[in-house]
Amino acid sequence: MRNAGSGPSIVPHSDEHDVYIVEHLSVEHGQVWAEVSSAATGFEPVVMDLLTGQYTNPIRVVAFNVAGGWCRDASAEVAHELRRRCDLQLRDIPFFLQDFVDRYEGRYQDIQLPLPMRLY
Repeated sequence: MRNAGSGPSIVPHSDEHDVYIVEHLSVEHGQVWAEVSSAATGFEPVVMDLLTGQYTNPIRVVAFNVAGGWCRDASAEVAHELRRRCDLQLRDIPFFLQDFVDRYEGRYQDIQLPLPMRLY
């Protein structure tokens, strides 16, 4: 019988390593978590992968740190960084990221406006 501790670990080698993963809509498989190299799971590689079109229909970005024992939705943080970088480059958000950025920046939220009512 194999010892549970003898297999390769999925835990990042650095205790302080935050891991960012992207959930996106795949044409072939529906909603999936992106498969990426463990060396490319930091904030910077994920932002660059999004800007270069590696994920053309992102749903959300989740960050976690196994050593720290935490997990959180990092979508808003990533959306703000995408907007900041595009603004610095004086370019529009790429069309394939527009819905993601708008959703997490809170620009276009569905709200119900009060309408005047008349009773006859």
